[in-house]
Amino acid sequence: MAELLKLNVQERTKLGKGPNRRLRLEDMVPGIYYDAKGTNIPVKVEMIPLQKAYSALGSAQVFELVLEKDGKTETHASLLWRVRNEPVKGTPEHVDFFGVDLDKTLKVAVHFEVKGADACAAIKLGGVVEQYRDFIDVVCKPMDIPESIVLDITEMELNDSIRIEDVVFPEGVEPVFDENYAVVAVHEPREVEEEVVDEDAVEEAATEEASEEASE
Repeated sequence: MAELLKLNVQERTKLGKGPNRRLRLEDMVPGIYYDAKGTNIPVKVEMIPLQKAYSALGSAQVFELVLEKDGKTETHASLLWRVRNEPVKGTPEHVDFFGVDLDKTLKVAVHFEVKGADACAAIKLGGVVEQYRDFIDVVCKPMDIPESIVLDITEMELNDSIRIEDVVFPEGVEPVFDENYAVVAVHEPREVEEEVVDEDAVEEAATEEASEEASE
């Protein structure tokens, strides 16, 4: 098994808006760790390591959460389930960690990644790419969660589309969907309507302008 990224967190003993506000002033982010057995543990984590971890992992990659609690450390396989950002500054103000059992499957949202646009002949002819879905729910074991589901549009022609049943998923990864919806398509370029010029109106306006200048 590949070595996992580690993120250190501490148990948070002082709860409420006041203590949380003071934590943020110290560049700490309050959060909750939800373990695989359903226990919720309030935690706090340094802002910069959290931002780096989220940039590297997103919300669908397993990492090792190193929890300092009661003078001891515990290591848990986890997901960065949800990060809530401050609306003005954009910095994290709360985080939820989700503990996982590496031997059990779970459902998680994985984003689609479109590749091959630079080599797609239809796009070179002016075709326009339209992506209808950004994410797909999949069921798999935590260590099998893919970083993304790749949609290769290299061979697509004008008015072609890729439907969810056409997408190739990694081994051990099962998509969750009810209907065979389109994920991405390449459309013909839209025609730009030419502006119709009323030549009589233009000539009339020019005559009026010339008349006004002559009278000044």
